[in-house]
Amino acid sequence: MALTDVKEVFSKMPEVFSPSAAQGLDVVIQYNITGEGGGNWNVTIKDGACQIQKGSHDSPTVTLTMSSETWLSIVNKEINRMQAFMSGQLKVSGDMMLAQRIEQLFPL
Repeated sequence: MALTDVKEVFSKMPEVFSPSAAQGLDVVIQYNITGEGGGNWNVTIKDGACQIQKGSHDSPTVTLTMSSETWLSIVNKEINRMQAFMSGQLKVSGDMMLAQRIEQLFPL
């Protein structure tokens, strides 16, 4: 079933979080989702657990910026993260290696 709401995606992320993929991580992933239904969320991963909060974090490890349409296309597997990045639909600043691991941490 396709996810159609940005908030719904963030509410599902703790359910699909993979603690084994997060071993040894102490990071913050900032999502800046623009456009209709967007907003800012940050995901703290520490000690094999994740915590998701609405809003911006002061010092994220990596920041991902994209439209709500792009975010929903990524989570619904209509486009992959690399395609979105290479086409300029996804902007990443900070730890690029962490950005590449997000799919393993949250296999939506």
